[in-house]
This record gives sequence, structure tokens and C-alpha cells, in this order.
Amino acid sequence: MAHEYIVEGLIGIASLLGFWFLYNTFVKAFNKRKVSSSSMMFPKESEKEKGNGEAVRGTTDIIIVGAGVAGSALAYTLGKDGRRVHVIERDLNEPDRIVGELLQPGGYVKLDELGLEDCVDEIDAQPVFGYALYKDGKDTRLSYPLENFHSGVSGRSFHNGRFIQRMRHKASSLPNVSLEQGTVTSLVEENGTIKGVEYKTKGGQELIAYAPLTIVCDGCFSNLRRSLCDPKVDVPSCFVGLVLENCELTHANHGHVILADPSPVLFYPISSTEIRCLVDVPGQKVPSLSNGEMAHYLKTAVAPQIPPELYTAFISAIDKGNIRTMANRSMPAAPHPTPGALLMGDAFNMRHPLTGGGMTVALSDIVVLRDLPRPLHDLSDASALCKYLESFYTLRKPVASTINTLAGALYKVFSASPDPARKEMRQACFDYLSLGGIFSDGPISLLSGLNPRPISLVLHFFAVATYGVGRLLLPFPSPKRLWTGARLISGASGIIFPIIKAEGVRQMFFPVTVPSYYRAPPVD
Repeated sequence: MAHEYIVEGLIGIASLLGFWFLYNTFVKAFNKRKVSSSSMMFPKESEKEKGNGEAVRGTTDIIIVGAGVAGSALAYTLGKDGRRVHVIERDLNEPDRIVGELLQPGGYVKLDELGLEDCVDEIDAQPVFGYALYKDGKDTRLSYPLENFHSGVSGRSFHNGRFIQRMRHKASSLPNVSLEQGTVTSLVEENGTIKGVEYKTKGGQELIAYAPLTIVCDGCFSNLRRSLCDPKVDVPSCFVGLVLENCELTHANHGHVILADPSPVLFYPISSTEIRCLVDVPGQKVPSLSNGEMAHYLKTAVAPQIPPELYTAFISAIDKGNIRTMANRSMPAAPHPTPGALLMGDAFNMRHPLTGGGMTVALSDIVVLRDLPRPLHDLSDASALCKYLESFYTLRKPVASTINTLAGALYKVFSASPDPARKEMRQACFDYLSLGGIFSDGPISLLSGLNPRPISLVLHFFAVATYGVGRLLLPFPSPKRLWTGARLISGASGIIFPIIKAEGVRQMFFPVTVPSYYRAPPVD
């Protein structure tokens, strides 16, 4: 009997050992599976290494530097796809800017595609249905071709800060998106790969944040882009900003462009009671605000060219003294593909703000970028990811370059010049657009971002030049008119071709011939 108890005891112990072995095997398999899928889950707590220059590791998939239009929209888009996103913004207070206030219909379509269309709600945003163009007392109205879009599609104009705060709020509403106020001082680089950023918190604490991918979109004043691109910033002019009150635009819900001397003046609503006025001043210097030179310049040089219905409100806005200035920058995209990092927004690419295309380009870029990382479960292979994301720079080109080229070319055409050929080009542009039909629908669809095709831009641009030459040669050509016509064509070429060259002819017109266009995602 004793040996039976012993045998039963051994069987019981063996059973316990077998159960313990099976339990451990199951737990290890479960933990391994959990770790492998953790890149799409957001941990509740960050793992930190204490000490000077505290480091945050292993809790973030993507760091975004900057929470402006591009940064906030990108954070929401990537967060919605399950990525763990850490956004670091220098100042989370509501921005107060005089640009970034007009979203073209093409930009609204992209906003809608990203699920952010409600960010223009509850900020007193105004619908914009086109432009009114003024020259020498005459005006013509150019409506956006919206017939093929749903009724909610139009341009929107608003206070830039209100729009950005709505986007920030929506991004931070996602549990896997962290929005933090701090100043990024540098990128963390190891063996040519960007591993994260060094930044200083609002309280002055210096930290290092790590992530497989860092996306820099810290705006036109970016201090990080030099290591990621070849920045060639041009400042062709400055905007002088005013806010007009107690007045109405001649053409309601339309932007107004005055072809003034020496350069254009813009008007558009930014709320139900306010109209933004932007006076373009060529060059990098503007009259002094402090000693009254600016007010004198606006009253004597600009005010006489303002439509009568806006004149009183314009003078009143000058007298109130709330005059703002901002340099207008343009910078073609010239990235240095860098493992672990990507550039976006105004830190990456800028164009003259005359056409209001900046936000459209940024949102279009985000739509392109959104789809690229989706097949990737793991972002840790920086070199493979960098090679794959080179396709972003090619895929974005046709849309971005069309809007960029249009902005630069239109600014030069709309600006006054003593050159007779340039004068003819300016007048031809106004008259061409005034013809209506395909002559206005084509250019305005380019301007709106609804049909940003490079070949369409070039065709319409030279159609304007040809129209100008034809006007010169009728009814009878003369040697002087022939010479002016030849210089008009030459001048038109001198305007558009350098811009296209800077954007990249091959990438802009023939992107399918660029090898990176066909990059496949790396295998996890």
C-alpha cells in the first residue's frame, strides 16, 4: 500500500510540474506576441531615464516638431492610423498671424479627406466662392468651378489661430497623441541617423525624446531644416496687414485682388464682421511703423487705389494703428533624404502667399504621406524606411509644384513694372481672365487647387502671353509692336521657366520616370 501512495504522489507532482511548464510556455508566447504588436498600441506610462538630459525611450512611434496647420493635421492623421505620436510645439497659445487665413477649395477637399473638415466649424469661418479682380477702375469676378463637388466644398477664410487651435484640440483628443509645449533645440543623430530630438520643456527642463521617425514641420523660421535640406530662401516682398471693420466687400464671399502700383493689395473676410487687408510691399524693407512712415505710405500711395466702398474703412484701420508686417518667403523643396527624419510644411517648402496655396500644399502632402507608412508595422529600420519615404518627395511634386509655380509667376505678372512688355503681360492677364468660360475656369481651377496639373498651368500661362501678343499685332503690326510682342514672350518665359527649373522639371512633369516613384514598402 505504501508504494501505491508514493506512486500517486509522484504522479501528482508530475502533473503540477506539467501544468507549470504549460503555463510558462503560454505566458511567454503571449508576451512575445504582445511585444511584437506594441508599435500600434499606446502605453499609459513613459519609460524614462533619470538624470541631466532626461531621455524618454520606447513609447513613441513618431515625433512631430511643430503643431501648426501641417503638424496638427499630421498628428491627427497618423494618430488615427494607430501610431503613437509625440508632438512638441514651441507655444500652444492661440497664434496671431496675418497669413494662413484663406483655405482654397482644393485644400478643403483634402481637409475633408483627412476627417478634419469640422475644424472650420465654430470659428466664424466664411465661405469663399472665388475672386474679384480690379484694375484701373474695372473689375471682373472669377468663380471657383465647384459644380462637380458636393455643396459643402468651397474656400474658407478665418482667423488662423482659431483654426489651428481647433486642429490641435482634435489631434490631442486621440489617446495615442501627446501634445507638449517645448522648444526643440536640435536633432539627435547617431551614425547619420536621426534618433529623436533634444528639447526644453515649458518649465525649463532639458529632455531627449526618441522615436524611429521624426517629422519636422516647425514653420518658415525652422532652425532644424539645414541638416535635412538645402534651404534657398527668397524674400521677394513683405505683407502689411490690417483688419477692416464695418464694411462689406463689393462681391460678397469673394477674395478681392487689386492690381495696384507697385504690387497687389488683397481683401478677404476672416469673420462675419472683419475683412483682412494685405498690402504687398516689394523688397525686404518696409516703411517704419514707429515714426509714422508706414501710415503715411498707406494713406498716400495705397489708399487712392482702393475701391471707393472700402476706402473709409481702410483709412479708419490705418488710424487705429494696429498695423502688422510679415516677410513673404519662397523656398523650393530641396531635401536631403536622411534616415529617421522627414521635412514637411513651411519648414520644407514655401511659395509666395499671394494665391493662398500654402495650406493646400501642406494638406495635400499629408494625404500623400498618410498612405505610405500604413503597410509598415515596424518603423525601426531607419535606412529602409528612408529609402521608401523618398517616394513621398516624388509623389507630392505635381500638385505642390503647380501651386508653387503659379504663386511665383502670378505675383510677378500682377506686380507693376515700367517695362512695356511687362505692362502688356499684366493687362493681357486681366483681359484674358475677363473673357470668362474656359479662359477663367482653367486658371481659377489651378488657383483653387481643384485641378493642379502642371501642363494646364503652362498652357494657360503661355495662352495669356499669346493673347497679349495678338492684341499688340491687331489691327496692324508695327516694328515697335512686333518688338514688344517678342519681348513679352521672352519675359513670360523668363518668369515661369526659372521657377519650374527650381521645382524640378522631371519630378514636376514626368514623375513616373523617377525611380523613387515606384518604391515598395520594406518587409517587416
